[in-house]
Amino acid sequence: MTWWQAIILGVVEGLTEYLPVSSTGHLLVVQALLGIGTESAEANAAANAYAICIQGGAIIAVLGLYWRRVKQCSIGWAGKVGVGRGDEAGFRIGLNMLVAFMPAAVIGLLFDDWIEEKLFGMWPIVIAWFVGGVAILATVWWKKRKGDTGEKGQGLDAMTWRMALAIGLIQCIAMWPGTSRSLVTIVGGVLVGMSLASAVEFSFLLGVITLCAATVYKAVLDTAVVMVDGQPQEMMMVLAMAEQYGWANMIIGSVAAWASAVAAVTWMVAYLKKHGMEVFGYYRIAIAVIVAGLLLGGVLEASQH
Repeated sequence: MTWWQAIILGVVEGLTEYLPVSSTGHLLVVQALLGIGTESAEANAAANAYAICIQGGAIIAVLGLYWRRVKQCSIGWAGKVGVGRGDEAGFRIGLNMLVAFMPAAVIGLLFDDWIEEKLFGMWPIVIAWFVGGVAILATVWWKKRKGDTGEKGQGLDAMTWRMALAIGLIQCIAMWPGTSRSLVTIVGGVLVGMSLASAVEFSFLLGVITLCAATVYKAVLDTAVVMVDGQPQEMMMVLAMAEQYGWANMIIGSVAAWASAVAAVTWMVAYLKKHGMEVFGYYRIAIAVIVAGLLLGGVLEASQH
């Protein structure tokens, strides 16, 4: 991997992680087009680990943009153990994030290997892109038919644990690559009665917990076999990635992911204040058609993952 490839992957990760378009799908396509991770099973494992590790940049971006809310939740939880003045609203928001995270944690632990084996291919991603695009357009049409502009609905302070659990269960759908965690949690939040702005904020905050857990699980707790001095060695995914691509490229990719995630989240929040989510629906359908064409034309391999 060259430094410019690291930048490209970092930018793709940052731009797509929080937009409802699927970062996993975009990264797999870009990796295939750049020829990254295609040489061997070891290279593929390293490429997957790299994609997971640079999520750290996107996580830091949201922590910075929403530091006031993160601080509120931290004060709330600290207060419950007798540290500081506490913040009841912050505690409830943090608790709701944990409730929403639990379904994905359980399902992920149980079915992670099966999902990677059966669903991490180009055609499942194309299907998810297309279906997700149709779902966005259908949801927008349904809300408009009801005369709902998205401005009405519950804020984070009024959110109940049942609403959080429903969003958490819906988030499990995003384990199908190409679906987009942001998409299903934002749409799920709106469907359970949250305002669009609150659903977006909750989706971003929930993403911090979910992505942190996924990064630790895949990069630190999971292992891969790589060739070191001509001999196969089993090591942590993050070390396997470093052996293959180097720490410098991980840092470059993470910084690129951070910068592009800041830009993407800032743009999306401002855009949704004036517009709906239709553009993302049309984009998903368009990219599904384009990638399907590349697959049928032999430019991409269906088994690339």
